[in-house]
Amino acid sequence: MDQSQGNTSRVVGTYGYMSPEYAMHGKFSVKSDVYSFGVLVLEIISGKKNSSFYQPGYAQDLLSYAWNQWRDVKPLEFVDPTIRNSCSFNEVLRCMHLGLLCVQEAVDERPTMARAMLLLDVHSTVTPPVPKESAFFIRSTTGSNSFKKRR
Repeated sequence: MDQSQGNTSRVVGTYGYMSPEYAMHGKFSVKSDVYSFGVLVLEIISGKKNSSFYQPGYAQDLLSYAWNQWRDVKPLEFVDPTIRNSCSFNEVLRCMHLGLLCVQEAVDERPTMARAMLLLDVHSTVTPPVPKESAFFIRSTTGSNSFKKRR
């Protein structure tokens, strides 16, 4: 069946990697996987896991931290220190930009996977849109998990 979106009453997966619309409402689409891909891209760049990230004074989750570093034009501070001196600044910017686009809260603002691959191509002349601040993941002390929108 050629189905590009759907809805389920049973949500299964790992919080922090699930798109907000899936985790909160059971709605999924081809862009649900794009969200997860964006989380993985940001994890690779930073060398940190979203599911266990916490940095007091900076952010409660990896996506917030990535956004803050992007917004403050400090992308190299986001990069894993073990590769910081040997990586290409332009490649870091491209990957961080892509990761932030993939984790946009609004499904329509995320690229398709095909477009994401195009944006990774160093020879591409496609100019990606500017990412917006995404939803963030909250891990409560009661053990429940949820996504929240920043205000």
